[in-house]
Amino acid sequence: MNVIEVLRLPLSVDLGGFVALLRRLQVPHRVVEEGEEQVLWAPPAMAHEVLELYRRFPEGNADLAAMPEPVDAGMPTAPAAPSLKEQALACKVTAAVLILSLVVAGVTGLGDNLSTIGWFTFLSFKVQGDYLYFTPLLQGLAEGQWWRLVSPMLLHFGVLHLAMNGLWYWELGKRIELRQGPWMLLGLTLLFSLVSNLAQHFTSGPSLFGGLSGVLYGLLGHVWLYQWLAPNPQFNLPKGVLVMMLIWLVICLSGLVGQLGFGQIANAAHVGGLLIGCLTGLLGGALARRKLTA
Repeated sequence: MNVIEVLRLPLSVDLGGFVALLRRLQVPHRVVEEGEEQVLWAPPAMAHEVLELYRRFPEGNADLAAMPEPVDAGMPTAPAAPSLKEQALACKVTAAVLILSLVVAGVTGLGDNLSTIGWFTFLSFKVQGDYLYFTPLLQGLAEGQWWRLVSPMLLHFGVLHLAMNGLWYWELGKRIELRQGPWMLLGLTLLFSLVSNLAQHFTSGPSLFGGLSGVLYGLLGHVWLYQWLAPNPQFNLPKGVLVMMLIWLVICLSGLVGQLGFGQIANAAHVGGLLIGCLTGLLGGALARRKLTA
């Protein structure tokens, strides 16, 4: 039976009455415990009806009077979308990463202030004349500069760089945070940043690079394969997003973007992020699917 997640509630919420109602109505369903939450799954074609049924009868009492229909029954009103503030409060890690990126952008002058950029780069450096002299990675780690393994994700070079990365992190990050929780998003963000930064460093050598794009490709790969194995409405991406991002990756790998004067692209970070994201998506999706079929 192909099912998707419909409701995610704390274990303290009693679903017994509602589950009994679903049984009386012969609605296929399954309830699975995930950590401190319980998840109700139902067939995709019935997901909206089950959600509406819970909204009306959370205790399972089907004898309660149904909520009044809209005045124009032929034009049902869609539920109001949550405000930006409400979304930010529900997705605290997503919002925090974006706020930190904005703060770092202000502190570093969007890449123009070399003295403050040096606080966040993968390797510390000294400026002598027209040259930058980087500290070797192992030396920096020995000196306790472990934050540099992930801090480049907060660096952005230009308004467009920051805006595009910020928008995509908002779209992908909040999906993961809403479905898998804030700690999972935080862990994935740090892991993808670490892997993409290491990939870029060992490919290009000591250099200046930064941005959330490596993390973004990690989140994309994670959502893509997780959704393939364990479908869920929260992980549904707009049509064409995956194809567009992969095409952009190929264009960047071709060197065309650099030739057009848009600056150097951290291609190794993109590829490294995508690969590790696909791996976590496969693992996470397989575990979720196993729980569903258990």
